[in-house]
Amino acid sequence: MKHLTLAALCLVATIFTISCKTQSGASTTQSITKGAVKGNWIVTDIRFEGIPAHSKVTVFDQASFSCFKGSQWVLPSNANGSYTLSSTDDGCSTATQPIVWSLYKQNGIDQFQFKKVGTGLKAKNVTDGYRVEISSLSNTTMEWRAAVYYEGKNGYLIYTLQRS
Repeated sequence: MKHLTLAALCLVATIFTISCKTQSGASTTQSITKGAVKGNWIVTDIRFEGIPAHSKVTVFDQASFSCFKGSQWVLPSNANGSYTLSSTDDGCSTATQPIVWSLYKQNGIDQFQFKKVGTGLKAKNVTDGYRVEISSLSNTTMEWRAAVYYEGKNGYLIYTLQRS
């Protein structure tokens, strides 16, 4: 009986050790690099999650979400980029906004962050900025997930960007 109990304990210990062991080749979460994000991008789609589709939402304290469809984002490696709104639908005005951008990781989530800068403004003197989660990134597409608050509800705008 003593040998049976000892054998059972050894079996349980072996199974426990094997199940807790890290498998070789297991994937680890990689951080998104600035080099992977740099380049020229166009917003090809904006979807709603958690709030009604086509809700009237102002984006980046500038314009309606619809004004950002087709916007071009220039993200060079030196961090001094810009975005250009070109849509004239729904009362949108064309505009180019200089930005300073970078990547930020919070709680394991990669985020794209930027500050609007203008003539005579230095990024270090601008205290307001914006962050969006980079929910997916490939060589040709990137997806941002941005939190929004609309009529008492929390939701998200999902931006799809295509490398141009």
